[in-house]
Amino acid sequence: MIIGFVWPEPKSSAAGSRMMQLIQFFQTQNYQITFSSPCAKSDNAFDLTTIGIDQISIELNNTDFDIFIKELNPDIVLFDRFMMEEQFGWRVAEQCPNALRIIDTEDLHCLRKGRQHAFKDNKTFDKAYLFNDVAKREIASIYRSDLSLIISEAEMKILKEDFKVEDTLLHYLPFMLDEVKKGAIGKLPNFEKRKHFITIGNFLHAPNYNAVLYLKETIWPLIKKQLPTAELHIYGAYASQKVNQLHNEKERFFIKGFAEDVNEVMQHARVCLAPIQFGAGLKGKLVDAMQNGTPCVMSTIASEGMFGRFEMNGFIEDLPENFANEAVGLYSNETLWKEKQQNGFQIINKRFNKEAFQKELFNKIEQITEELSNNRLNNFTGQMLQHHRMQSTKFMSKWIEEKNK
Repeated sequence: MIIGFVWPEPKSSAAGSRMMQLIQFFQTQNYQITFSSPCAKSDNAFDLTTIGIDQISIELNNTDFDIFIKELNPDIVLFDRFMMEEQFGWRVAEQCPNALRIIDTEDLHCLRKGRQHAFKDNKTFDKAYLFNDVAKREIASIYRSDLSLIISEAEMKILKEDFKVEDTLLHYLPFMLDEVKKGAIGKLPNFEKRKHFITIGNFLHAPNYNAVLYLKETIWPLIKKQLPTAELHIYGAYASQKVNQLHNEKERFFIKGFAEDVNEVMQHARVCLAPIQFGAGLKGKLVDAMQNGTPCVMSTIASEGMFGRFEMNGFIEDLPENFANEAVGLYSNETLWKEKQQNGFQIINKRFNKEAFQKELFNKIEQITEELSNNRLNNFTGQMLQHHRMQSTKFMSKWIEEKNK
């Protein structure tokens, strides 16, 4: 049973792609999967019934869910982000006490929020920003659950060192990606057939809009001064009026909107730009770029957790002038461009190869399932938080339910 914060939109966001990777994993292990969400479906939502998955709409603060989950009696319940554990975790614990409860954090929300607040305050991000109210909720959810899937090694370190979360409650699980085969690489457009710059990202995600604004006001004028005929193409779902107003043909700054096929638009671009100023997790735009042979220039935040010991598929720069100069150099130097392109293929094939991570996740689930009772006994903090949460959240939910009648 998967309880989704939203219905998966793999063409719109990295979170949607991540969810589809998890679904594929459970399918390879022959699980019967039911996907549910209290969120309304958008036109971009993937039709899960086409791959044999039951889709069920559920409601917040409604005891019908209790009846439904008890009858379904799942072996595993996967919460898509901590907010779904907050809303439905206590109901699952009451109705299906033996079910394994897993959170897919997507990214650490408290980290992203803290960095955003520090950015707005124009101050250095530190523990005062990290230990925010979202952190108190998110870490509590992690303790209440049997396992949390963490997408970045950097976030694993923060959870262990700053929040002192026990290693037994965490499992490192980045993107699980198919290998980029040599045959597919050979069919990609070469350096000469590509032109212009690209960036892409769901505009409902604040870091993406901020990055586009930063490009518009600061970085793109520096690049355009050196490459006056180059264009910047900006793609992303849910472009609002304030986003579309940034479109300016004279400045060769083009808001393209939703990309029906991210591979097609990425393969025609020569360089991807990702000057993310705040955020967390792994950046799907960098994965899309590497899979399609498009080198990148990115900020430190954008690169976090992406490369490990591998050579990066471009350059990391935070100063606008340096960022622009590296972008121009990468755009203009075919030898350098090819080198960085090959680095990207290596990262996809060796750092994010899905077979290894699927095997590790299977073994982890087997292990904690066998030791579930002992693990819960040894997690007194989780027991304590579960007790108090079930008292407060439960009765608040029941009050709302009565109020809505």
